[in-house]
Amino acid sequence: MSSALLISTVVIAFAEIGDKTQLLAFLLASRFKKPIPIILGITLATLINHGLAGLVGSWVTANINPEVLRWALGASFIAMAIWTLIPDTIQETDTKLSTKLGVFGITLITFFLAEMGDKTQIATVAMSIHYADVLMVVAGTTLGMLIADVPAVFVGDKLAEKIPVKWVHRIAASLFMLLGVVTLLGIDAHFKF
Repeated sequence: MSSALLISTVVIAFAEIGDKTQLLAFLLASRFKKPIPIILGITLATLINHGLAGLVGSWVTANINPEVLRWALGASFIAMAIWTLIPDTIQETDTKLSTKLGVFGITLITFFLAEMGDKTQIATVAMSIHYADVLMVVAGTTLGMLIADVPAVFVGDKLAEKIPVKWVHRIAASLFMLLGVVTLLGIDAHFKF
């Protein structure tokens, strides 16, 4: 299995727990009670959003000096570690769209917009730079989002009460910190699995 796929999946799955898009999945599921169009909307929104983020990472890799890039990337992973420890909230107004769009359309648009500038989108850019394998990173980050968000769609608030979100955030922050330190030290972090 590709290390870019595996690490992207694991890091994003942990980072997504308690994230505003997971909260949005809870909210949409409780409001519409139609899991399939919600999951399809989440999947497509994530693929588009993270695909664009992966392309940005690819462009940065091709156009920025490798030494500058290493330091910027290492610092961004460490910043992601800190950001992961800050809990997300979502406002009710973030989900108000015309009901003409249907459950799939509302999910697609709200998830796409919620991911803009979100830590998982920024992490996708950083991992695309780090691994130089956009396809595997986008596949991994999308899979990580689905691992965290699909259960939220099906079990909603019951799951949220049982997951120790603080500890999950600490694990995700630790993973981002490890990637940052390894990158700053110039250690080849393309682990073989």
